[in-house]
Amino acid sequence: MKNFPDNFLWGAAMSAPQTEGQSSNFGKTATIWDHWFQTAPEKFYHHQGPEITSDVYDHYLEDCENMQAIGLNSLRTSISWARLLPDGKTVNPEAVAFYRRYFSAMRDHGVEPIINLFHFDTPMWLMARGGWENRESIDAFAFYARTAFELFDDLVNKWTTFNEPLVHVECGYLYQYHYPAVVDFKRAVQVGYHTLLAHKAAVKAFKEVTQTGEIGIILNISPTYSKSDTEADVLAAQRSDLLNTRSFLDPAVLGTIPDELLILLKENELMPATKSEDHALIKGNIVDFIGLNYYQPRRVQAQEKPKTPAQMPDDFYQPYDWPDKRINPHRGWEIYPEALYDVAMMMKNDYHNKPWYVSENGMGVAAEETFMNANGEIEDDYRIAFMKEHLSYLHQGIREGSNCFGYHAWTFVDCWSWLNGYKNRYGFYRLDLATRKRSVKKSGRWMKQVSENNGF
Repeated sequence: MKNFPDNFLWGAAMSAPQTEGQSSNFGKTATIWDHWFQTAPEKFYHHQGPEITSDVYDHYLEDCENMQAIGLNSLRTSISWARLLPDGKTVNPEAVAFYRRYFSAMRDHGVEPIINLFHFDTPMWLMARGGWENRESIDAFAFYARTAFELFDDLVNKWTTFNEPLVHVECGYLYQYHYPAVVDFKRAVQVGYHTLLAHKAAVKAFKEVTQTGEIGIILNISPTYSKSDTEADVLAAQRSDLLNTRSFLDPAVLGTIPDELLILLKENELMPATKSEDHALIKGNIVDFIGLNYYQPRRVQAQEKPKTPAQMPDDFYQPYDWPDKRINPHRGWEIYPEALYDVAMMMKNDYHNKPWYVSENGMGVAAEETFMNANGEIEDDYRIAFMKEHLSYLHQGIREGSNCFGYHAWTFVDCWSWLNGYKNRYGFYRLDLATRKRSVKKSGRWMKQVSENNGF
C-alpha cells in the first residue's frame, strides 16, 4: 500500500474555455479562440469550436455531484476573463452569479475549488490593443485579478495566476498552434516577459486584498535529459531547462531571472524591453505554492547547425529520439513516469522545498469508444496504469521529503482541446457530444478507491 500524506488533494483539472461553453452568451465577449474559429474553422479538428465544449455552464451542479461520486476532494478550473470583464473594466453580474453558484456547489459537495485566472484565453479586446506584446496587458491583468479576488475571496482559498504561461507564449508566437500564430522569437520573449510581470502584479494584488488565502502559478514541466554526458549535449540540456523550466519557475519561487538566461538572450539579440521598476516587482511577490503539470520528458542533444543569432529555441538544442522510449501512440508523447520523481527532487533541492502539487498529469486517447464494454462503460485500464506508475514515482519523492500536497489528473470530464477539439479524451467521465451526457469511466471508479484509501 502506497499511503500519501494526510489531507492530500485528490482531484482533477479543467479550464473555462475548454469546458464552460456558452462562449458567446450571458455577457461574455470573444476570446482569441472564438475569433480564430470564426475566421479559420478549417484549422479545428472536425470543425469543433469553443462555443459549446462540455457545457459545464449548464451542467455544473451535476458535475459537482459527479466529482463527489468519484471521491474528488479538490478541482482546479479557471475563470473566463472575457466573461467576468467583457470590456476589461466592467464587471458582468451574470458571470459573478454563475461563478458564485459554481464554486459554492463545489464546496457543498466536499470539493475545494482551486481557481486559475488565465488558461490561454486572451480576450479579443486586449488583442485589439496588441495583446501581451503591449505593456498595458500587465495592468489589465492585475485589475482583472484584483476584481476576481475581491468578488470570490470568501469561496476560494487557493488561487493561481496562469496555467502554463510558456505554452501561450510559444504556441502563439513560435509554433502557430494558438492565435495570433506568429513566428518571431524576439516577440515571443517580449510576450513572455510581460506575462511574467502580469503574474507578479497579480500576486502583489492578492497580498493586498487578502491575508488568508494562498496564491501560486501552474507551470508545465518537461525535465530535460541529454543524449550523452558530452559537454555539448549537457550544454544543450542546460539551455533547454533555462528556456523551458527556469524562465518562469525561478522568478516565481526565487524572485530572480537566471543570469545565464539573461546572457543567452543578450548574446542572441533577444532581450525584451524593460523598465527599471520591474526588478523590484520580480524580486518580491513570491508564490505560496507551485502547481506543476507533467506529461512527458524533453530529450535533447547539441544542435548540429545552429543559427547565430538564434531564430528559434531549437537553435540552442535539438530533439533526441531515445530508442528505448515508450510512446502514447494517440498523442505521440513519451511515457516516462520516472521524471515525476526527478521533479519532486528538483523542488526539494533547488527551490527551498516550496509546497507544490501535481496540477496536471494524464493520458489522452483517441476513439475511446472502442474500449467500451457491454454496459456502456469505457474500460480505460491504460489510464489507470499510467496514473499508478506516475503516482508510484511521486510517492517515492514524497517519502524522500519533497513537499508535495496533491495530485490532479487532466481531466474530470472529456474536454475540448484547442485545435484538436475532442480528438483525444482525457476525462474520468465520458462526454457524449450529441447529448452532453456524462458517464463514468473505469478510471473514475478507481480514483474513488484511491481517494478513500488516500493511496493505492
